[in-house]
Amino acid sequence: MNKILIIQTASIGDVILATPVLEKLHRFFPDAKIDLLVKSGNEGLFDNHPFLHQILIWDKANNKKRNLIRLWTGIRKRRYDAVFNLQRFASTGFLTAFSGSQNRVGFSKNPFSFFFTAGIPHQIGEGKHEADRNLELIRSFTDDSDQMPRLYPTSTDQAKTVSLKSGIYYTLSPASLWFTKQYPVEKWVEFISYVDEKSRILFLGSRHDVTLCEEIIRQSGHKEADNLAGKLTFLESAALMKDAKMNFTNDSAPMHLASSVNAPVTAIYCSTIPGFGFGPLSHDRAIIEISDPLSCRPCGLHGYKACPEGHFKCAWEIDVKKLAGRL
Repeated sequence: MNKILIIQTASIGDVILATPVLEKLHRFFPDAKIDLLVKSGNEGLFDNHPFLHQILIWDKANNKKRNLIRLWTGIRKRRYDAVFNLQRFASTGFLTAFSGSQNRVGFSKNPFSFFFTAGIPHQIGEGKHEADRNLELIRSFTDDSDQMPRLYPTSTDQAKTVSLKSGIYYTLSPASLWFTKQYPVEKWVEFISYVDEKSRILFLGSRHDVTLCEEIIRQSGHKEADNLAGKLTFLESAALMKDAKMNFTNDSAPMHLASSVNAPVTAIYCSTIPGFGFGPLSHDRAIIEISDPLSCRPCGLHGYKACPEGHFKCAWEIDVKKLAGRL
């Protein structure tokens, strides 16, 4: 194969979990031109990526349907030898089905899978990680070996963070898009009381997380805490995580960012469970959750804006000492 397109226009974490497909295809087809389609805002994950020929961007926020048609026209003109669609939704199914490619592969759940040349089953809750489910799409073109997710912070990214790496430091990513995936402020504050006062805590997140990070820092009173939310790019954050003594996250994008550079990570699971197949993949990893089962957990695959039961026990009853044990 000479020209390949990979499609994943979902969230940051999903895109990171698409990178094993990219890595493996490059390994088996080192001379192929591999393109990747992502939604606008996620292209920064792949700045100066060594194996990518081109990044295609779908702007979903403005003229979504018109931009989709423009993408489709461009994809047909490129005449890809293979299109691998990692999503299960109609819009990208349409792009795949009518791409004009000889090999059109995606998950059988996709509404357009009838037009694919191969539709692969996708089952959540069978003990398989999402990265492995994605790799099933290319198994007949490669082999059945495992592949870690990977991103490539550049020397510039490393240089931007080198001044932050002095001494022992931890990163803490307290935010999530979903309330029920987010460890409460009070619990983070309690955890920070276990951190040595001389150790630095570097808070990571987007510009939308600045206030949350500031509140945790204020309540904790930790003198060596620094709010970096909104100040670093994806790849700069990954470069910083790589050399941290430990990275503490929710079940959210920063967990996958840590996995992409094989950085040590401790992930807190509140309303969701690792059994869904989206857990951390770093060699040094741990999952922190409540000890006793709750009849209402998990309450959903992605989380909610509020606890459906009103008590949020899946978060409040997590023993902070479990987190402290990873310091």
